[in-house]
Amino acid sequence: MIAPHIDPIALQLGPFAIHWYGLMYVFGFTATWLLVRKQLRECGAWGVSVQPEAYEGLFTALILGVVLGGRLAYVLFYNFSYYMGHPIDIFYIWQGGMSFHGGFLGSIVAGWWYCRKHHMPFMLMMDKICVVAPIGLAFGRMGNFINGELWGRVVTHPADVPWAMIFPTAGLGPRHPSQLYELGLEGLLLFVLLWFTRKLNWPIGMRAALFLMGYALARIFCEQFRQPDVQLGFIYSDWLTMGMLLSSSMLAVGLSWMMWLIIKGKQA
Repeated sequence: MIAPHIDPIALQLGPFAIHWYGLMYVFGFTATWLLVRKQLRECGAWGVSVQPEAYEGLFTALILGVVLGGRLAYVLFYNFSYYMGHPIDIFYIWQGGMSFHGGFLGSIVAGWWYCRKHHMPFMLMMDKICVVAPIGLAFGRMGNFINGELWGRVVTHPADVPWAMIFPTAGLGPRHPSQLYELGLEGLLLFVLLWFTRKLNWPIGMRAALFLMGYALARIFCEQFRQPDVQLGFIYSDWLTMGMLLSSSMLAVGLSWMMWLIIKGKQA
């Protein structure tokens, strides 16, 4: 069995520590920023409907939305009782504990507010960002892996899963490296699929709907191998997790949105 152990601190400068988890967010936002700008240039929106100065500010708003929304949702939905007893720990983001669903909702709210204030095409920007958002997710899952958190379930027959891993803080049983499953499906695969749609003549909003559906399906699949959060366990019976519940809602929204765009297009 593989027993990965990576120091979560990338660089220590006296009392100041740079954590890999934080660096993954920096890498993810940087890659997203570059690839969205590339798309805006390709479609002719750069400098016309999207001004470079406003674009810089948009990403600042999105970063705040992702971090605040992701942390708040984790506190409320995943570990409320703990953080009510240890409120100062809410600010220790480098220790992990972020909800994708909350971060996504936070970025939508922040992006809508900023685009409205600066007269930017919100739906166009949402489409462009959703196409490359999986890259940020891939970096985030790598951060989870380095932190040794959100590991998978114990493998019943290790011989059938030769890549099973023993995580130092999860006991001696070999487990699915579910962080890497999510990195591959929610991140790399979804990015490749969406990236090849960026030049197709689709209605504005269709790519965002496809992202919602693609992420939800990938997450629901990966939840079959991921160990439920210890403080929550299964939400229902021995199969429904919080991640599956939130992703199912996301899938319903994405599917409804796509159907609305299709019907709207046929009526035009």
